[in-house]
Amino acid sequence: MTDPRDDLGPERVGHATRGLTWEEPLLFERSVRGRAGYSLPDLDVPDADPADAFAGDALRDDLPGLPELSEVDVVRHFTRLSTWNAAVDLGLYPLGSCTMKYNPKVNEALARLPGFASAHPLQPAAEAQGFLELAWRLERALAEVSGMDRVTLQPAAGAQGELAGIMMIRAYHEHRGEHRRVVLVPDSAHGTNPASAALNDYRVVSIPSGEDGILHPEAVAQAMTDEVAALMITNPNTLGLFETHIAELCEIVHARGGLVYGDGANLNALLGIARPGDLGIDVMHFNLHKTFSTPHGGGGPGSGPVGVKNLLAPYLPVPMIHRREGSEGVGFSLDYEFPLSIGRLHANFGNVGMFVRAWAYFRSLGPEGLRRCAEMAVLNANYVLAKLRGTWHVPIDRPVMHECVVSDQALAATGVTTLDVAKRLIDYGYHPPTVYFPLIVHGALMIEPTESEPKEGLDRFIAALSAIVTEAHSEPERVRTAPHRTRHGRLDETRAARRPVLRWQPDPPPS
Repeated sequence: MTDPRDDLGPERVGHATRGLTWEEPLLFERSVRGRAGYSLPDLDVPDADPADAFAGDALRDDLPGLPELSEVDVVRHFTRLSTWNAAVDLGLYPLGSCTMKYNPKVNEALARLPGFASAHPLQPAAEAQGFLELAWRLERALAEVSGMDRVTLQPAAGAQGELAGIMMIRAYHEHRGEHRRVVLVPDSAHGTNPASAALNDYRVVSIPSGEDGILHPEAVAQAMTDEVAALMITNPNTLGLFETHIAELCEIVHARGGLVYGDGANLNALLGIARPGDLGIDVMHFNLHKTFSTPHGGGGPGSGPVGVKNLLAPYLPVPMIHRREGSEGVGFSLDYEFPLSIGRLHANFGNVGMFVRAWAYFRSLGPEGLRRCAEMAVLNANYVLAKLRGTWHVPIDRPVMHECVVSDQALAATGVTTLDVAKRLIDYGYHPPTVYFPLIVHGALMIEPTESEPKEGLDRFIAALSAIVTEAHSEPERVRTAPHRTRHGRLDETRAARRPVLRWQPDPPPS
């Protein structure tokens, strides 16, 4: 009997296929009492009794509930789980606003050089001169491409960099004796923007975008008062559109004593073409995992450096890297002499392996290569939009930068939604794009192909989306019940969110 999951319809596209698949239970379910994954020699030192050092209530005889496994059990478990992952090394990963670009392997090789990989985070600066020089050079490179004056590498992710930027803005105003308590945030912003402002005890005021998807000067001018500490803006914005009024927006904010925070998540579209600092931005974060090809996802390790104009430099987190020239040559040290600093944000010096990868990316591409990356990212996004126009609803139909947004409006009569399309794309072998974001577009499907993807790969992805539209009209139930080729069918995501299972409980023994 033919498995219906094997039938992708008349238009077989994408890169899904059949082969070995593993159903993997939890480690707890694999546990066998008494099994161990290690062996240790007999002690060659006196056997100390833990009870001599710890109180009785701090000791126990066993570790109830922990799985007992052999080495091969553990290795095979995690190797099998790895086959479940979508990854940039497997195919197109079109998450809009996330910039899931390919990570060149030369970056990985350099990050594994013993001098970097084996360095201890508490090494004295005198014994870490190579790393400090690399980090200093990366700071200067980031400052150059962004138009900023100083850069800190310390934040461990873009969101923490964003938090650091708003902390510096608050410190700046308070040092001047101003107690501003409002931050303006466009309605198309990333969710971390209002969160960072709220964590700094600011009241967030949402600014509506115009019908053309960008922010207009009159909307900012109307909201701008002496209470406003900053405007937070993403450029290009989350619709993939360049904020053409950006210079005027910054002038409006600056005229009333406010500052402008630039969310650097979409810098991939501007490399070598435009510098946010030249447009009026006072502070911005960089997502090394988005723009500069360090690994992305899995909870880290991330890196979210922050660039500032000189007016915010006194508030940078410490330590900063200081380059000195003397009779003994050039040297690097850690500078803690920032009396107005917002303090330390990260233990030691951040996720340093990401610095090595990003610096390798800079050096391997050079200025022309970085600009070419942005040009190809913009070209790819507009190519996808041009090919989807007509079969998909385009809410704001104009040239885009690095990503494009379509919606499920044209599928309304079929009952197929954006979520259904995302699930069906999995059957075709694609990780779905970002869905239902930005929030200002109903049923949004947000696609960012990045510069990594060749035309042939984009054509296959476009064909898959077109095939799903055809299915939505001819076999809507097939789309609404997708995915069909995964280990598990569609999960109850609402129940998973509202009633999560956070602790494993073993089945009771048979009576």
